[in-house]
Amino acid sequence: MYYKFSGVTQRLVEAAASAAYNPQGLKPIVSTESPPLSFGTTSKLASDLPATDSFLGKNKVPDLQKLFQKADGLPVHLKRGVPDKLLYRTTMALTIGGTIYCLIALYMASQPRNQK
Repeated sequence: MYYKFSGVTQRLVEAAASAAYNPQGLKPIVSTESPPLSFGTTSKLASDLPATDSFLGKNKVPDLQKLFQKADGLPVHLKRGVPDKLLYRTTMALTIGGTIYCLIALYMASQPRNQK
């Protein structure tokens, strides 16, 4: 015995096997042919490209490794100078400001309103 959800009565009702496996009138897809190509050209594999075309910039990783591994006593998130300090201080100010705002909102919510 098979059941399906009836959209009219909003309850489970008896149904045939095909209706139970294809609910709400959905029918299985019978098309087995591949969809048409979106683009007319074929894609190239990375192994087919020459080595010079794959990357045209300077590799910055060794320079950044030297910068971040330097033993100067600074934490990693402040190693790049003024922009890092500005971002860090802005984040801290917004965090402290948000905490104070939440505490004030909780205090105001905990106080009963005056009945006039």
